[in-house]
Amino acid sequence: MATAKKAASKTAAAKKPAARKAAAKAPAKKAPAKKVPAKKAAATKAAKPVVKKAAAPKKAAAKKPRQPNAAFMKALTPSAALAAVIGDKAMPRTEVTKRLWDYIKKNGLQDAAKKTMINADDKLKAIFKKAQVSMFEMTKLVSDHLK
Repeated sequence: MATAKKAASKTAAAKKPAARKAAAKAPAKKAPAKKVPAKKAAATKAAKPVVKKAAAPKKAAAKKPRQPNAAFMKALTPSAALAAVIGDKAMPRTEVTKRLWDYIKKNGLQDAAKKTMINADDKLKAIFKKAQVSMFEMTKLVSDHLK
């Protein structure tokens, strides 16, 4: 037992200089706030009745309307093959895609088994150069026909 106490006191003595260095490097602490005596605190609480207010509904942060990307809104001229499907007027990329889908749905060119595939008719074969394309591949193939 005596040896355990000595060993504990040696380790504590070894830690003291390190603790002093750490204390010296630590920033100075602020003085604690003054406490109000309990009698005054009780008197102020008794004077003001506690009324819980209903939580005000949270207002969403004032959001600006979403601004479209300028690259998508730039009017592009379709090629002759694409103009046969959507018209020859210059329009943004988003409108080109909408009109293509209108044409596909109107003529029933969407594959019945797999809805992501589009079966090309004669007008679309000139654009796609394939008999069937996926809807993800369609926009890439159409971009070659826009200037």
